[in-house]
Amino acid sequence: MPDSVQLSRRTLLKASALAGGGFALAATFPMAGRATAVSGPSELNAFITINPDDTITIIGKNPEIGQGIKTMLPMLIAEELDADWDSVTVQQADTNAAKYGPQLAGGSFATPMNWIPMRQAGAAARAMLMAAAAQRWGVDVAALATEPGRVVQPGTSRSATFGELASDAAYMDVPDPESLTLKDQSDFRIIGRAIGGVDSPKIVRGEPIFGVDTQLPGMVYAAFERSPVFGARLVSADLDAAKAQPGVTDAFTVEGNPAVELVDGIAVIGSNWWLVNKARSALAPQWDNGEWASHSTAGYAQAAQDAWASGQGGEVFAEKGDAEAAFAEADQVLEAEYSYPFLAHVPMEPMNCTALMHEDGTMEMWAPSQTPQGGQQAVASYLGLEPAQVTVHITRMGGGFGRRLNNDYMVQVAAIAKEMPGTPVQLIWSREDDVRSDFYRPAGWHKLRAALNADGQITGWADHFVTFDFPEGAYNPAAMAPDEFPAKYVDNLKFEQTKLASKVPMGALRAPTSNAMAFVMQSFLDEVAQATGKDLPTLMLELTDGVPAEPTTMGFMGPQPGFSAPRLQAVTRKVMEMADWGSPVAEGHAKGFGFYYSHMGYFAEVVEASLDDRNRPVVHNVWAAGDVGSQIINPFGALNQVEGAIIDGLGQAIQLAVEIEGGAAVQSNFHNYPIPRMPMTPQIHVEWVLSDNDPTGLGEPALPPVIPALTNALFALTGKRVRKLPIDPAMFA
Repeated sequence: MPDSVQLSRRTLLKASALAGGGFALAATFPMAGRATAVSGPSELNAFITINPDDTITIIGKNPEIGQGIKTMLPMLIAEELDADWDSVTVQQADTNAAKYGPQLAGGSFATPMNWIPMRQAGAAARAMLMAAAAQRWGVDVAALATEPGRVVQPGTSRSATFGELASDAAYMDVPDPESLTLKDQSDFRIIGRAIGGVDSPKIVRGEPIFGVDTQLPGMVYAAFERSPVFGARLVSADLDAAKAQPGVTDAFTVEGNPAVELVDGIAVIGSNWWLVNKARSALAPQWDNGEWASHSTAGYAQAAQDAWASGQGGEVFAEKGDAEAAFAEADQVLEAEYSYPFLAHVPMEPMNCTALMHEDGTMEMWAPSQTPQGGQQAVASYLGLEPAQVTVHITRMGGGFGRRLNNDYMVQVAAIAKEMPGTPVQLIWSREDDVRSDFYRPAGWHKLRAALNADGQITGWADHFVTFDFPEGAYNPAAMAPDEFPAKYVDNLKFEQTKLASKVPMGALRAPTSNAMAFVMQSFLDEVAQATGKDLPTLMLELTDGVPAEPTTMGFMGPQPGFSAPRLQAVTRKVMEMADWGSPVAEGHAKGFGFYYSHMGYFAEVVEASLDDRNRPVVHNVWAAGDVGSQIINPFGALNQVEGAIIDGLGQAIQLAVEIEGGAAVQSNFHNYPIPRMPMTPQIHVEWVLSDNDPTGLGEPALPPVIPALTNALFALTGKRVRKLPIDPAMFA
């Protein structure tokens, strides 16, 4: 069995007969939880229902945000079941930690967490169907085999469909998961096949499957007014003026609760969302902004400069050798300052949630959340309920990119619905709410130094990182790893950090931390390469030459392979070949390289770029070589993920930033936060480097390297180094 999470003897596989024939298999098995309220082992459950008419229903347990997980996870089950995919229907699960274990969309975790367990669930059902056939025909089960949707006895005419055997199979002994033999990769029929999303036909037809499409009898709409200044408290508001507006039935204040991400605000209720949203303008709220109204992006940037100029250094969080001695003895020292801005998520579907407080005090919700179990826990905590008293139906989401890992909008609508028992309430944020009330990708500032000897080798490496202070134990989406590349490959290292206080909400954005660190480190390494007469891929290959892969360690997803220099080298060489690296390019064009390892995926990318007549970057081609293990589960979905990540990264590099002035976000909509559109999309060329490792996720690792690949291409083109994002065309004038 590959080194991955898998079922064990502690697993509970439970079969049950269905009324009218057929059977259902519930597979619950232990798995270490992450970011859930469950302590100790948590459970994951995959349900397989086989009907007498040969149709099969597979439950999709994780939230679908467009990453294809509702298709991919059932593919794993169907493969080992030996199902006919055309007979499979996928049904979205509700939130249930005890039944399904971790249900989340984030961190590219779904593939490594489920690669073995989902397949074992399918294999168990297949074994029970074969046992039923063996009993019916009076033969040894070893004499039987399966074909898509049926059990057969090779060499005879005996054959029965899964539907014909399902009722008998429900009474067969459930196999020990450790006794199951999974298919060899060469025998896959469904895994490795390009399959379109199971919801795609519904989306094309415009069927109401998204959170914002939720409609319930007697439902009212809500808008939520909050201070534009982060950290402010509500002093007063003209509720009567808002109630007097057309379509408004009520308006009331909501007191914040930081423990559940709830801020002070005013709810406006009515029969039409457009009218209640417009009525907010009559509230005339007064806010106590405290000290936070003085905060600004410019102020944070100046604080970084002050920290560097103080000479006092910062908190040292990684150190080896004697970095200061290395710099004192260096033949050449390179220094550079890099920075990147706050970023918003702006998924196409703004934050929304529908809630119904029942008369018995329980809550029912329809939530487009990436962490519905976290939202369930937060709502339960706010209302003083047990999580089981909060029913959360998971809806499809129109994008997330990490924004829906935070569930503030769920708590907001819960706070509103509890004042209106028996009435369903749908809260919808405007686009302005969405941009100005985000949990932003943190800004950051780096002062880097590299010590080089006479042979051009790196003898010392240092970074003074200015970042933000997060509460002890809180998730820090700005954290820099103490082994940030190339830390492991230099003898003398010093990483230090200065933390700034802020009330700006911050959270994970696609490839958190990596989407910033790749730009900084790969750009500065390109500076090092240029100073030593090399190019960046050559330097990367030299730094890692002959270094073996690190050993496997035990993580929350089971055994995880350590960082592999050979895998870095493989994708680097592959993309150099794909992009014809080193060959002449068209006049006015240049190529740049970037590599990054994140979320257990290895990606090397090359960008070909030019400047238009207004000195704005134009990207013509991106070549991407990726290693995410031994198997691409769904090539269609995988390609979509890589292309989307690359387009996201280019948009971040070229034109996206959230600025803070007066303690509030300046940007408010797409007119001043212009997300990438079709005209700026390049030709994207993707190839896979398969390795002897279990598959890992693909939602994030392709994004980070495209940013430095672009900025390095612009240096090759102009001789001017981009050290601050987004790229300012004026620097090339």
